[in-house]
Amino acid sequence: MAATAAAAAPSLLAYNPSPSPTLLNQALALALWGLFVAVCAHRFSARGTGQVLWALAALGAAVVWSWGPGGLPASLALSSLGVLAAAAWMLVAGASAGGPSQVGAAPPGAASAQDTSAFEAFCWAWLFAGLANVAVAMVQVFAPGVPDGEWIAVSTIEGRAVGNLRQPNHLSSLLLWACVAVVALLELRRLARWAAGLALAALVLAVVLTASRTGLLSVVLLALWGLADRRLARTTRALLAAAPLMYGVAWWCMAQWAALARHSFGGAQRLAEADISGSRFGIWANTLELIRQHPWAGVGWGEFNFAWTLTPFPGRPTAFFDHTHNLPLQLAVELGLPLATLVMALLLWALWQGLRRAWQVQGDDSTARRAAMVMVLMIGLHSLLEYPLWYTYFLLPTAWAWGLALRDGGAEKGLSAGRARSTSVQPSGPGLGLRLRSGALVGGGLLMALGAVALVVDYTRVVAIYTATPGAPPLEQRIRDGQRSVFFAHHADYAAVTIDSKAAQLPCAFDRVTHYLLDTRLMTAWARSLAAGGDADAARHLAARLREFNKADAAELFAACPEAALPASAGAAGADRFACELPTQPRRWQSYLPP
Repeated sequence: MAATAAAAAPSLLAYNPSPSPTLLNQALALALWGLFVAVCAHRFSARGTGQVLWALAALGAAVVWSWGPGGLPASLALSSLGVLAAAAWMLVAGASAGGPSQVGAAPPGAASAQDTSAFEAFCWAWLFAGLANVAVAMVQVFAPGVPDGEWIAVSTIEGRAVGNLRQPNHLSSLLLWACVAVVALLELRRLARWAAGLALAALVLAVVLTASRTGLLSVVLLALWGLADRRLARTTRALLAAAPLMYGVAWWCMAQWAALARHSFGGAQRLAEADISGSRFGIWANTLELIRQHPWAGVGWGEFNFAWTLTPFPGRPTAFFDHTHNLPLQLAVELGLPLATLVMALLLWALWQGLRRAWQVQGDDSTARRAAMVMVLMIGLHSLLEYPLWYTYFLLPTAWAWGLALRDGGAEKGLSAGRARSTSVQPSGPGLGLRLRSGALVGGGLLMALGAVALVVDYTRVVAIYTATPGAPPLEQRIRDGQRSVFFAHHADYAAVTIDSKAAQLPCAFDRVTHYLLDTRLMTAWARSLAAGGDADAARHLAARLREFNKADAAELFAACPEAALPASAGAAGADRFACELPTQPRRWQSYLPP
C-alpha cells in the first residue's frame, strides 16, 4: 500500500495551484516515498552505493559553491540540497531493502537467498500507476471534452496524452517503468502470462498516445532487453521482443481511427514536424559554446538559464529553456568539465557495478536486480533527451531502485545463514560501508515526509499571491508575506517586479527572481528598471537578448522601434527608447550577477 501510494498518487494528482505546475506532485512524491522507506526499513548494512553517494556529494558541493561565492539565491540552493539529500537517503534505503530471506536457511559456504518482497511491492505499485495512467491517457485522447483540470488534466497538445503530470515524455517514462514492472512480476511468478501480455499491450498503446519520441526509443530498449537477457523465460523474451510490433500496430490503428473519425492524432503531427529534435539541436549547440567559454568552473549550479539567456546567441531556440535537455551537457555547462567528468565517471561506474552484480547472483534476486537496472537505464536514456531526474517523482524511485541493484549482500559468497540473520554486516571492498539500523531508516523516511509537509505549507505563502480568496489581505501584503518564504520567495519577487513598477526600482529587486527562469515579462521589467536606474547600456543588452527570442508578447517593448536596432545616439523617442538601441559595448552575463 505504501509503495502504490508513492508511485501512483503523484502521477494522478491533477490539481496544482499557481505558480508551479508540479510542486504538489513533487511534494507528494517526497512524502510518500519517505513513508515507503519507513515501512520497508530493514536492519541490514547498505553497501556498494559509494560511487553514487560520492557523485551526489559532489553535486551538493557544487550547489553550495554556486550559492556562496556565486549568485544562486538561498531559496533555490536549499531546495536543491534538500532534494539531493533525499535522493541519497533513497539510495541507501534501496540498498538496505530486502535482506537475506527468512524462508529457509542458506547452507554454510553458500550465498544467502535475498528477500524480494520490497521490490515486488515496488513493481506492483508501478503496474497500478501505469494502468491508472492508461485510463487517464485514454480519456485525454478519445474524450478530450471530459477532463476538467481538477481530477484529469486537460491536454494542451491536441491529440496527445499528457497525463496528469501534463508532460507527454513524463507520462511515457512512467508507462515504460510499468512495462518493466510487468516483466519483473511475470519472472517472479506473481503475474500470469495472459495478464502480463494484456497489461503490456495496454501500456504500449498508451505510450503511442503520448507520441513521445523518447517513448519510442524506450520501447526499442525493451526489445533489446529481451534479446540480450538470456536468463529471462522464453515467453518473457518473446513478449519483450514483440513490444516494437505492438507499438507499430497501435500506431497504425490510431492513424486509421483518426482518419475515419476525423479526429486529431498527435503522432501524425509529430511526424510532420520539420525539427525532429524539438529545438534540442539548437540548445545543445548553444550549450557547447557556453562550455567552451567556461570549461573549468562552468556557469554555476542552477545558472544555465541565466547565463544562456544573457549571452548573445543569434538564431537561438525561441523557447525559454531552463535546462539543456541532456544530463552530461547540463553537468558540463554548470559544473565545468573537470567536476562534470568526475560525476559522470562515478555514475557510469555505478551503472556498470549494478549490471555486474545483477548477473553475479541467481534466482529471484537476480531478476529483481536486473529489472531495477533496466528502470535506471530507461530513465538514463530519457535523461539524454529531457531532464526527468529534476523531478522528485522520478529521482527518488530511481535512487531506490539503483540502491537495490547495487547492494553487495546477495552477490557475496560464503555468507552463512547465521551471519545472514545478524542485524548488521561488516562492509568489505571499496565504497562506503554504512551501518544502518531500522530506526535510522524509519527516522529518515519520516523526516522526508515532514519536510514535504513543511514545503507545502511554505508554498501556500506564494499561492496566496496568485490565487485571491474572499477576505484575503491586499496584494501588496500578500507579496510581502510571500517574499518571506524559505523556498519560494523568488515567485513572490516575480509578482512584485512584474506588477508594481515602483517595487522594480527597489534595491535587490531582481537578485533572486532572475535566477529561476527569465521570460518576457521578467526581462521587460528588468530592462526598464535598469534604464530608469541610469544603466541604459545594461538595459540595451537585455533588450537585445529579448529581441533574439522573437516573442509576440514583447511587442509592447519594441513598439516604437524601427525594423532594425539603431546606434544608441539614433534611437526612438519615449521611455522605452533604450530597447531600440544597440549596446555601446559588449557585456558578459556575469555583469548582471548581484554584487
